[in-house]
Amino acid sequence: MKTLKAILPVLIVALLIWQGIIWIAQLPPFLLPSPVAVVKSLWLNRAEIAQAASFTGAEVVLGFVIGASLGAALAVIMASSRRISGVLHPLLTFSQTIPVFALAPILTLWLGYGMQPKIAMTVLIVFFPVASAFLDGLLRTPAAALDLAQVMGASPARRMWHLRIPAALPQLGTGLRLAAVYAPIGAVVGEWVGGAKGLGALMIHANGRMKTDQVFAALLVLSLMTVIFAQLIAYILRRGLKRYGA
Repeated sequence: MKTLKAILPVLIVALLIWQGIIWIAQLPPFLLPSPVAVVKSLWLNRAEIAQAASFTGAEVVLGFVIGASLGAALAVIMASSRRISGVLHPLLTFSQTIPVFALAPILTLWLGYGMQPKIAMTVLIVFFPVASAFLDGLLRTPAAALDLAQVMGASPARRMWHLRIPAALPQLGTGLRLAAVYAPIGAVVGEWVGGAKGLGALMIHANGRMKTDQVFAALLVLSLMTVIFAQLIAYILRRGLKRYGA
């Protein structure tokens, strides 16, 4: 609710500027449709857009869950062993020098034109921020607490489960919040490259038919989906962290 109140004034100003540009520059609708035309297109094509949004939403949720799980698991593995961390950390860093979007055609070639390459794109985008943030938290566990647990006979596994992971939950939450914002981008880019379903595919098809108002309508729905998904993840994290006292 606070986010909505903060965004609303900015959104109103943006809409006024948008409409003002159209009036002043006399732009044709196929270049820049008016806000009213976009809303009208959204209503007239609501069934098609809703179906596309549900497809993209499924890709985002599946990719987010898989990417977050893999990222968190890798962070725990790397934090458990300096040797493994020494091998994997440079590889993890190097992987970020490759633009994820450039992998979309390759993933489509390997995995086909279904949901799989879009989910894979989302996984790749979600994976790094979760792994990086959680690993940073695991490595920042107070040394005094670890030494005390070791003196009391706690095994490395028990120290990880009962001490290091709980202490790193806030950092994990930060990584998940960041990943939730970027996750829809992976799915849509995958749909742009090769897909017959989803909001990305709908945008490409509408753009090819010069239906710019429908492109903007799909983009509006995508933006709303991203905000709602990010807020949902933030809400779950607040409840979860509060429950565990983190």
